This record gives sequence, structure tokens and C-alpha cells, in this order.
Amino acid sequence: MKRNPQQVRQGDVLLVPVTLIPPEAQPVPREAGSTVLAHGEVTGHSHVINHKAAKLFAIPGTVEPRRFLRAGRDVVLRHEEHRPIRIARGEYEVIIQREYDGGETRQVVD
Repeated sequence: MKRNPQQVRQGDVLLVPVTLIPPEAQPVPREAGSTVLAHGEVTGHSHVINHKAAKLFAIPGTVEPRRFLRAGRDVVLRHEEHRPIRIARGEYEVIIQREYDGGETRQVVD
């Protein structure tokens, strides 16, 4: 029986299941062997997956590129300030939460 991936949130990172990663999305290199979904702006802590089955993609040429995650198997998303979360095998759009203060938007910081 095939499982349908569900939305997953860890802090300011939201993973939304998609049916297809756009063909124009390009692979993003791993950092020190890990797939990094978001870097911490204040603490330096990052949202990472330490498994080769996780691959990050981005659509180039935009100010804030759309990013996508392909999990070839169930993997674990880790961050120093949050509990680890299991990510089901599948494809996801990676969305970083934004904050609006009436005049500008900015990234929410863990």
C-alpha cells in the first residue's frame, strides 16, 4: 500500500507534498555530506537531513529560488532546537515561513 506524504513543519520550515518537482529545478550541492533545508540566521543551527536518499533542488534565476526536496526513502529532519521529524518518502516543496510587520516581509528566525 502506497502512503501519501503529509505536510511537515519543523520550526520555520514547511514541507508541502508535490506531485512533481519542476523539470527546470537544478540539484543543490550537499553541505558537508548533509542536505540543508535552511540555515539558522541567529543561532547558526540548520535544518538538515543526513541521508543520501534526500536531495534538494532549486529553480535558478529568481531572487528567492523555489526549492524542492526529494526523499527517496523515509528520512529524518534534524535541528538542534527541535525534535527530529520523520519525513516520508516523496517529493516536497520547501517553504520558509515569512513574517509580515506591515511594511516588509522577513524570514522568521528560529
